[in-house]
Amino acid sequence: MTMPAKELPFRLPPPEGGRADVLIVAGEHSGDEHAARMVRGLLARQPALRVCALGGPKLAAAGAQLLHDLTASSVVGFVEVVRSFGYFRALFGATLDWIGRHRPRAVCLVDYPGFNLRLARALHARGLTTKGGGKIRALYYISPQVWAWKAGRRFEMAKHLDAMAVIFPFEVKTYADTSLPVEFVGHPFVADDYRSPVAYDADGPLLLLPGSRRQAVGRIFPALLAGYDEFARRHHGSAVVLYPSGEIKDLLQALLRRKPAPPELRVRIGIAPAGTPVAASAVLTSSGTMSMHCALAGIPGAIAYRANPLTFLFARWLVRVPYIGIANLLLGEPMYPEFIQGAATPAALGGALAAAVADPARRARCVGQAQRLREILRQPASGTAADWLARQLA
Repeated sequence: MTMPAKELPFRLPPPEGGRADVLIVAGEHSGDEHAARMVRGLLARQPALRVCALGGPKLAAAGAQLLHDLTASSVVGFVEVVRSFGYFRALFGATLDWIGRHRPRAVCLVDYPGFNLRLARALHARGLTTKGGGKIRALYYISPQVWAWKAGRRFEMAKHLDAMAVIFPFEVKTYADTSLPVEFVGHPFVADDYRSPVAYDADGPLLLLPGSRRQAVGRIFPALLAGYDEFARRHHGSAVVLYPSGEIKDLLQALLRRKPAPPELRVRIGIAPAGTPVAASAVLTSSGTMSMHCALAGIPGAIAYRANPLTFLFARWLVRVPYIGIANLLLGEPMYPEFIQGAATPAALGGALAAAVADPARRARCVGQAQRLREILRQPASGTAADWLARQLA
């Protein structure tokens, strides 16, 4: 049973049956999804294993005992993290206490570097993990973006972690100058049995994807909405907005009520839970996980992103990559044009939608780019993330 974040007294429940083989820590909706797939595969191989998790509902559905729903409290950006500092400090202490009390065989940290890298450091300092003199293996699935910013983190990670599995092939070379064993396990979105929630349909609705974090959605969705309104004044076409949680659904509905527009345009916008199958003709998306879904499906569109101004200035100073969209980075070219901060104007986004639906050459180019992405991300012969985790527990 999961206790909501706001009610958490920061004493996590003990493992059912009195023991835990693995603790998974996944703090975002995308991490919850990827970790759930890994856990489901692991338990299919070794059903007697006991898996506990700080994660979300998908990990719970995969068979993990959910100690606390971290996805209900995920934040992004320097300013947002500062505002939530008290909550994360209390949760961090509770997590350390739980690991010290119950001593799982391994702790598998999934993405979420602001929390998870600090946790790895603290476990090492307390002598709980193997590189700190203890018996708990410290594992990491889905690398922090050390190739984009704060590259020096990889050396500290090598001191604290026993092994890492990555989902982008170029990341293996990123750690080549460290002692950390790093293995590419393929991207879960291109697995043979994976079913994407999105597909392309020239006659389908437009897809608006503002993300999964409350603060980001509050900034990005108004921009997507204004871009759609600009498009819809000159073209026919309904739109669908996907939401990952009830909290985000409520926020989207509030923003829809707040944004002035002709009533006939608002009637043409529907909202649906993430995971609802949608066949779309074009997309406006944030730079998160769903943008990769859309890229692999060959849906033409554009990326829009707006952050807290202070967070954006901070990121511009630190980040050294040509694109914020991972599909663009992997391809080395803009499959999705990127409109960031002030560039995400209604005219720019509306024009991007119009070009996406009206240009056959653009669609053909997206099909080719999607195929290239699949080839880049396909699973290697060494197996999946579940195979990798099973080897770490052997």
